[in-house]
Amino acid sequence: MNPVGIRLDGIGTISAPLQIVLVLTLLSFLPAILITMTAFTRIVIVFHFLRQALGTQEMPSNQILIGLSLFLTMFVMAPVAQKVNADAIAPAMAGKLSLTDATERGAPPLREFMLRQTREADLRLFIELSKTPRPPSADQLPMTVVIPAYVISELKTGFQMGFFLFVPFVVIDLVVSTTLLSMGMMQLPPAMISLPFKVLLFVMIDGWNLLVGSLVRSFH
Repeated sequence: MNPVGIRLDGIGTISAPLQIVLVLTLLSFLPAILITMTAFTRIVIVFHFLRQALGTQEMPSNQILIGLSLFLTMFVMAPVAQKVNADAIAPAMAGKLSLTDATERGAPPLREFMLRQTREADLRLFIELSKTPRPPSADQLPMTVVIPAYVISELKTGFQMGFFLFVPFVVIDLVVSTTLLSMGMMQLPPAMISLPFKVLLFVMIDGWNLLVGSLVRSFH
């Protein structure tokens, strides 16, 4: 240990310079890991559908939606992160585990989370595509099968939630469009009239509370 308390001999059996290289390499993959292995995908898809359904163009802005998605992802993934830290990261930092052992012990909590959200049909697809023998239990599936199956399951779930979110706002658009057409006001854009009603409906039902609550509960 140096005077400021930083380990110079690395973690486990891997030297500190090599670990720095591994950490920098991992950081380059961090955006892909965040998008594909957490709750981020479903949340950001639903928020995108919400903005399209409201027709508010760039409000809320991309920065606001991405920021909210990131914090909701942290909230949803907090139990998984705590378990990974207790089982793998903390022992590795204390020198009780090698980097390889820490990786093996840190994978099961994340795999368990992804498997809870993954459809059997998607798992079956990638097991067949990888031409690997079917394991006796899903917990023994390799991450190369679990991750893509989880991603397409999340895409389907996000699109399903987005569809049901779209329906009431489409009804408002249809009512406004039909009313304007019956009044002979064909030159007036229906979106200009329906937008205040859609925003008013969303605010009156406390839409953000309902939407965020439904999103977080969908992961339990």
